[in-house]
Amino acid sequence: MYDTVQQAYDTLDHPEADGEAVRAALDDTDVAVEVTTITSDEGATDFVKITIPGRDPTAPTLGVIGRLGGIGARPEEVGMVSDGDGAIVALSSALQLAKMHDRGDVLPGDVHIATHVCPDAPTSPHDPVPFMGSPVDMETMNRHEVDDRMDAVLSVDATKGNRVHCERGFAITPTVKEGWVLKPSSSLLDAQERVTGRPPSTLTLTTQDITPYGNGVHHINSILQPSTATDAPVVGVATTSVNPVSGSGTGANYYPELAEATGFVVETAKDFTRGRASFYDDEEFSHLQSLYGSMTHLQAKGNGR
Repeated sequence: MYDTVQQAYDTLDHPEADGEAVRAALDDTDVAVEVTTITSDEGATDFVKITIPGRDPTAPTLGVIGRLGGIGARPEEVGMVSDGDGAIVALSSALQLAKMHDRGDVLPGDVHIATHVCPDAPTSPHDPVPFMGSPVDMETMNRHEVDDRMDAVLSVDATKGNRVHCERGFAITPTVKEGWVLKPSSSLLDAQERVTGRPPSTLTLTTQDITPYGNGVHHINSILQPSTATDAPVVGVATTSVNPVSGSGTGANYYPELAEATGFVVETAKDFTRGRASFYDDEEFSHLQSLYGSMTHLQAKGNGR
């Protein structure tokens, strides 16, 4: 995993990094790469979609979203920023899965990986440390990264700018589906234990965190924003730190944790597409809905907006 993380980091840690650089990194593999450039008044970014094909069209399909504002904050900061973790893990997972595919370890189901590449994203105020901004809004990100073909989604995001989770490593969130925060998936906790060799680590969520950006409430970050745009279950994969680290901070992409998070994504892809892992209990979810009704209003900005 260190080799793929290093390759992903080297591809993205460049002032002219873009979607075509990601495509070039995967040129020698049997995967499809789609690049779309989106421009706004705040700048431009390249959305990248990577598909690792499975061998069984009826098998479950996993989605992996590398969530971030940008991989760099140039000219304010020089080099890769902490916020780039999501893109690094997304690309290193794609490189590893593509390598496996080319060697003959083809998973049953497809894996769709999406992220965006912006080396000069803006920053914005946030407590306790500044947020990385983005040239595009959250609705645009969700539109280009969340895919209806994803039966379940892992959303990878640097989650270091807080005092909620104060340990270095990576944590996974409870499953979020249609406005419900469900219990953490036992099979994903198993995969996390297997990859790290340690007890599982989970990230605390609040109701605010699973509502859409733009509604005027505090969010820990954008890790669960994909859940506002899909009916599929979403689990966040958060790279974390002991002390708060700004998303625009440089020198804060921790290789051991990036390698472990990549390993977790790959193991989840193996287990989920083979039907060995589930993100939630369907019967319990149906029972919750029968008792308390729909929570899909939490996927909207509120008050009919």
